[in-house]
Amino acid sequence: VIVTLLLQAQSNTAQTSNNELEFIQGTDLSALLEVEEHGGIFKENGLQKDILQILKDHNINYVRLKIWHSPITGYNGLPKVIQMASRIKLMGLKFLLDFHYSDTWADPGSQIKPAAWQGLSFQTLKDSVYEYSKSVISSLKLYNVLPDMIQIGNEITCGFLWDEGRVCNQFNSNQQWNQFAGLIKECIRGVKENIDSGDSVKIAIHIDRGGDNTGSRWFFDNLIAKGVDFDIIGLSYYPWWHGTLSDLEFNVNDLAQRYGKNIILLETAYPWTLTWNDNTNNIVGNSNQLLPGYPAEVEGQKKFIVDIKNLIKNIPNNKGSGFFYWEPDWITAPQLGSPWENVTLFDFSGELLNSITAFDSTYSGLSNSNGLINSFSLKQNFPNPFNPATIIEYSIPTYSHVTIKVYDILGVEIKTVVNEVQTPGDYKKYFDGSKLSNGVYFYQLKANGLVSVKKMILLR
Repeated sequence: VIVTLLLQAQSNTAQTSNNELEFIQGTDLSALLEVEEHGGIFKENGLQKDILQILKDHNINYVRLKIWHSPITGYNGLPKVIQMASRIKLMGLKFLLDFHYSDTWADPGSQIKPAAWQGLSFQTLKDSVYEYSKSVISSLKLYNVLPDMIQIGNEITCGFLWDEGRVCNQFNSNQQWNQFAGLIKECIRGVKENIDSGDSVKIAIHIDRGGDNTGSRWFFDNLIAKGVDFDIIGLSYYPWWHGTLSDLEFNVNDLAQRYGKNIILLETAYPWTLTWNDNTNNIVGNSNQLLPGYPAEVEGQKKFIVDIKNLIKNIPNNKGSGFFYWEPDWITAPQLGSPWENVTLFDFSGELLNSITAFDSTYSGLSNSNGLINSFSLKQNFPNPFNPATIIEYSIPTYSHVTIKVYDILGVEIKTVVNEVQTPGDYKKYFDGSKLSNGVYFYQLKANGLVSVKKMILLR
């Protein structure tokens, strides 16, 4: 039985382990140069500052940049990426490069080949992605801004470089998967060609299925079966597209166990308001796009970031490597509208929001509006019946020594899930019963002399 601890409060927030120092708290700043060059400014306590300095001061340690092949406006092309990467490195931050392999946005609904590669034979296309990948890394290395992590494709759930590398729906065939994997391998080969053996650059593969375990398994089962070698499983998670936090939690824990690879949320974000400041339609504008318990307010945004942070931190076996907040910089500028203005980490005037403190602190475990857990409780596991895994939720109102144990129907102890001192808070534990037989099991919570027991059913 594999049992993992999720959303675990820290018993001593004053101490920072080496593992925590390595945990990625990143932001995607691909829009920054365009915002700045159209008059956008960023402030903290009313004083204008370099946004990179602001973010670094609040424990952001990584910046993600996308690269387009030949963008019409020039933004996100190689020269602009070099310009931004230089600023990132000078600030002492790490740098993730996100190859889109397109001239424009690449996502699950659109993976258009660069104009320069249209009409090429498959073999010539493979040669082109290899040479392009190699050339980009060579240029970055020349300017001493080699990425610390490289992402091959952006949200490539349905493949990339369509139609040669397309794998969804009618393209979901062995031949198409062979082509898709072949293209990815050439991209990786080109990237690694100019990376010295002493450079610890990680390769990430990124899909959008944050809360979709079935879709995630389908993709990575197929990709790994084709022999693609990579280091990081990357996901996007936006609640209005990708399900609940419980969906995300279940998925990342399952993927970490199933594939043994580190997990990073390469994109996530949450709104601080549903109002607007320009004439550009906002992507998030309706209350039905929100998570229950997370209002579109600064405190709701902060709570979302804190819970995301700790959900990833508590992926089993230290497989949760971090997360990136997507485009906290994409504010409305005097000469530039933004569909993301209400999902940034700055208000409409460019002033830093208090939600930035989510990156400063560790998870407190406090869950309701007055910051107190009101009662000791053990919830019914979900799903129930389950196959093969489920989530156990509970709350403790005081600093307590907590145990959770699982028993079979004869009362024989199967597993100790928790045995530690915990601070007041709401907790979730991921329980994998893949090695157990069908049947009825009981899980028992003990804390400060209080006991609660629930029944759960494993049904295959």
